[in-house]
This record gives sequence, structure tokens and C-alpha cells, in this order.
Amino acid sequence: MTTHTIGTAVLDRLHRLGVRHMFGIPGDYVLGLYKLMESSPIQHVATTREDCAGFAADAYARINGIGALCVTYCVGGLNTVNAIACAYAERSPVVLLTGSPGLSERARNPYLHHMVREFSTQREVFEKMTVAAVSLEDPVTAEREMDRAFAALLRYRRPIYLEIPRDMVHVPLAYTSHTTSTVDEPTDKAALREALAEVRTMLESAKRPVILAGAEVGRFGLHDELTTLVERLNVPIASTLLGKSIIREDHPLYVGVYSGLVARDEVKEFVNQTDCLLILGSILSDVEDLDARSALFSDGHTIHATADRVAIKHHRYDSILFEDFVKGLAKASLPSFPSPQLPTTAKPEEPMPPAHAAVSLLGVFRHLDTVLQEKTLVIADVGESLFASVDLHVHRRFEFLSPAYYTSMGFAVPAAIGAGFADPSLRPIVLVGDGAFQMTGSELATAVRYRQAPVVIVLNNHGYSTEREILEGPFNDIHEWRYERICDLIGGGQGSRVATHGEFVETLGKALADPSQPYVINVLLDPSDRSPAMMRLARRLAKRLSTDRP
Repeated sequence: MTTHTIGTAVLDRLHRLGVRHMFGIPGDYVLGLYKLMESSPIQHVATTREDCAGFAADAYARINGIGALCVTYCVGGLNTVNAIACAYAERSPVVLLTGSPGLSERARNPYLHHMVREFSTQREVFEKMTVAAVSLEDPVTAEREMDRAFAALLRYRRPIYLEIPRDMVHVPLAYTSHTTSTVDEPTDKAALREALAEVRTMLESAKRPVILAGAEVGRFGLHDELTTLVERLNVPIASTLLGKSIIREDHPLYVGVYSGLVARDEVKEFVNQTDCLLILGSILSDVEDLDARSALFSDGHTIHATADRVAIKHHRYDSILFEDFVKGLAKASLPSFPSPQLPTTAKPEEPMPPAHAAVSLLGVFRHLDTVLQEKTLVIADVGESLFASVDLHVHRRFEFLSPAYYTSMGFAVPAAIGAGFADPSLRPIVLVGDGAFQMTGSELATAVRYRQAPVVIVLNNHGYSTEREILEGPFNDIHEWRYERICDLIGGGQGSRVATHGEFVETLGKALADPSQPYVINVLLDPSDRSPAMMRLARRLAKRLSTDRP
């Protein structure tokens, strides 16, 4: 039997959990780990920035079930704070593996490079945005500490932090556990039976039940159970914006994205009229803005199950795990409803723009909706890229990624790298604003290096459009780039600049027909252009602000 060192034990555990690619940038405190990786089954993917490694690992985890990155101490790790915060907020199981000064050298010199305040400072920072943050400093306890951390990762589907001092990487484990520790007690079976009975009673008295599904269904791998539940009940299902594509959007019972501020009116009204709302895995944030929330919750018409709790009417079940509750629902004897009358999708108010017309957001997204295919993965950054995507129809689950709750700009381009490694059969279409592209667009160099072929559509409206809707001012303007020329800079890909609808249609068609290289399409938009979703957002925000005024 092979004796593991601390370093090989971590890599072996990652591989057994499904990690096949490790994103990151080497540094002297992790060189030993990188050398070990060379002889492991895990491939290193070299990004150009640590924060991009974090976003790539996040997207990888959303598709693969777990992702990982390896960066050096402090100057590398602290660069990933925003990306790890995004993964924590949106429940993406990412492992941040990092090094630190050796224990022996700390004793000789208290001032070693990259240290901020104390040797533990980096770990203490990540304690606030991971479900386990451990430093593997003792070969006797290292395996148990790993067990605890990975159990938390799998239980909560949130990031963990593993730090290995560089003089401990090759130290053999002094103790090997044979069981994996658990974070929580298993589900109380009696409580689960009681909860399912309460759900059945609610559904038996309901006339218009609706399911609202969110991203946690995907994080816990419960897509099949969700589909089974929907079809057995024969009830309509909507998704949150963060949970978009949690179920096939061509499913006959799917009604659309429910996000109170940007949802289509007919979807919003349909969900708000329910007399029994079954919320599964949804983060009810201000982005989702559940208008009927107060009435539904106060009247006891809501079943709300997340990874943090299961609540039915006014009762809370703390001893039921989310995944067990959803699996129980899919198997339970629940009533089946007559075929519902689903909301009719409003017909577009304007026809497709003519080829000679100036390119517009309406035309871009209307055309995109006609070309999305089974193997197309849409990755939306924040702003118009995200809000306008509400009206896109993706064909399969896992085919839409976005940071729709945490809403960090700069996610989409590096996420395309991670998604490309998680499932090479998918062709990413990246929707990104000019402001977000200026933050992380140079990560396309990694796509060129590893022969990936994302299609990047830069929605160039010369600034921050969402902020303009909130408060206009010159602070929302950004310096103009020739975005398509980045392909010359990074030594690969094709860049194009389009000003008319016809040019966009032609260029996108060429890009989709060529899977051999990345494409960057610089879409020259009028700064005042708004998508239908953004106009809905502006209208509803204005209404809210007017009613909030004294």
C-alpha cells in the first residue's frame, strides 16, 4: 500500500472526487505541490491571473460538481478573494489549495516575504468565505482535517481552503483514516415523513401550485429528482435567474425565469397568483425580488427548502437535509394536477431589425435566440449581458452560467475557460459588457493556449449601463478599446467589429461554424440602448422608488 504524503493525499482526494484540472499560477510557496501535480492525473491549467483561476474553478465546479485552484501564499491567495466570495455566495464547491512559509523557516525568521500581518492571516481571511479553512501542519492530524474539510464541501456545496506549509508537502501522513467524518447528523426520518405529509396536505387543498427552482438543485445534483417531481405533480415550474437552465427550457411545464425585477410580465403575474408555492433551492435575494413573498409567507402558502433549512408554512424542520427532502418529494405519494393553463409568451413588439439597421440589444438577443443549439453554453456576465439573457431559451440543463446573485463583473470570460475543461463538448457563447471585458478579457490568452474556442460577444455601450439606469453621470463612462484587436495581442483567435444587425448576424454565423479558434465580436451599441429586460427593470425600480418616497 502506497504511503501518502500530505501533498499527494490532497491531490488523490481531489482526483477521487472528480477533479481532473487544477487552475492557477505557481509561486515559490506552492512549487512543491506543482511538482507533485506533474505526476498526478490532474492537469494544471495555467491562467494569467489568480482571480481568473478562481472564476474558472467556479464554473468548472458548477458543471463538474467540484472545482479546484492552486495559488501561492497571500499575493496569490488574496487575489482570489472576490472569486471565492462569489463561489461561497452562490454555493459552488471550489477547493482553494495554497501554500505558506515552512514551519521551520518561520521559527528562524518572523518576516518572510508575502506575509501580511501574521502567518495565519490568509487563512483567517478565508474563514469568512469558506465552510472549512485548515492548515495541514501536523502529519498526525492532517488526514482527519482533510476529512472534515471535504465533508463540509460536500455537505454545504461551498468552498473550502486547504493550506500546506511548503516544508510539509512531502511529509508522510502518520495516520490514515478509513472513514470520512460527517458534518451533520443524517436526516431525521420521522421528521422527513412528517414534512412530506404536510406537503401532501397543502397540495391536496391547492388549486394553482407552482414550483420555483433555484441553483441549489443543481449544486446538489438533483436535476433528475426535480424533473420527476414536476412531471408527477404535473405543475408549472419557473426558475430563478441564478437557477436559469436548472430544467430544460423547452420542457412543456416550464414557464420562464421568475426574477421580480426583470421577469416578463406574464411570468411574474402567473407566479404571483399561485396559492401554493414550492420553492426549492432558491436564494430569495433582492435580485430575485419575490413580489408575492410577504403575502405568501404570511398566509402559510409556501414550502421553502434550501441547503440551510426546510420550512413548510410556519414550521421549520432543522433535522432534514435538503437533498433528502427533494428526493423524498420525488418519491412521495403526492396528488397529480390537471394540465395547467400556462402563461402565453408575449409576441415581440418589434420585428427582427433589417440587415442595414444599427446593431441593437434587441436584435442581438433576438437573433441569439434563433441560433442556440443543444451544445451551446451561454455564460453571461453582469449588466445587460445578464438581464437581457432572461429572455433567451436554452435547450438543456447546465447551458446557462452567470453570477446572478453575487453579481461580480469579470466572471464570464474566465468562466468560459473552466467550463471548456469541465465539458469540452459544449461551445461557450460569452456575453460580456465592455466594462467587464476590460477587467478579465485578457484571460482569452488561456483559451488560445489550450486550443479552446469560446465566442465572446462584447456588448460595447461605452460604459456601465446598469449604473446609468440608477444614477447617470460621467463616472459611468469608460475608455474605448478596440476589443476585437485583443486577438492580435494574445496571438490567436479572430476579432471583428460590427455596427449593423446584418454584420452581427454574418459574423456570429461565421464564428459558430468555426470551432477551431476563439472569436471576439465587438458590438458597437448606442450608449442609450436598452434591452426589454432592462426597460422592465427600470420601470419597476421607478415604481418602487415612487412608492417608497414619503
